[in-house]
Amino acid sequence: MTWNRKHLLDLQSLRAEEIVHLLDTAREFKAVGERSIKKVPALRGKTVVNLFVEPSTRTRISFELAALRLSADVINFSAEASSLKKGETLKDTARNLEALNADIIILRHGASGAPHFLSRFLGAHVLNAGDGPHEHPTQGLLDILTIRQCRGRIDGLTVALVGDIAHSRTARSNIWGLKKLGAHVIVCGPATLVSRQWEKLGVEVAYNLDEILPRCDVLNLLRIQ
Repeated sequence: MTWNRKHLLDLQSLRAEEIVHLLDTAREFKAVGERSIKKVPALRGKTVVNLFVEPSTRTRISFELAALRLSADVINFSAEASSLKKGETLKDTARNLEALNADIIILRHGASGAPHFLSRFLGAHVLNAGDGPHEHPTQGLLDILTIRQCRGRIDGLTVALVGDIAHSRTARSNIWGLKKLGAHVIVCGPATLVSRQWEKLGVEVAYNLDEILPRCDVLNLLRIQ
């Protein structure tokens, strides 16, 4: 298949075949980072803006490094040193960046739905690098890619997400992606962090790790948010 979407906003809206296409593409590009010359011209001539309104280390650096290896020009936007601190809206900030011919805007924001909001009026491509407690699609894809590489498949596996499920955007992306690819997902943690409401997403809820451990093929451990 070919990728026809303009933006990458979440895993909830993606079809299983689209997720597989992204995983297969990522597997091919992963080999680039293992070569002595870590460059391909896939994004030559494109400008990528890392619009990180929320603090980040690993996600921002990962996006920057990936864009550079794909030969893009990269601008790292610091909210603390921008007009956002003076009251400029996110919409106006993004429009200013687009007016400077930014091709791809990677947004990390503390508000759920912020990337979806920008995608409605920007001509640039928008990638969600984490929006509040909603989703973190690229981290979800990375987790699923790692599982597939280690276990050889996703379909039929039992994967437990353990820890702070209530506040984890990564957990939500993992749930959508894993379920679409045929995994059985268990969310496990104390009742204060894992409510029965998660069962509405079609996952199993558990409160005792020792009880589910014998059934699990994969454990994904989440930090307290």
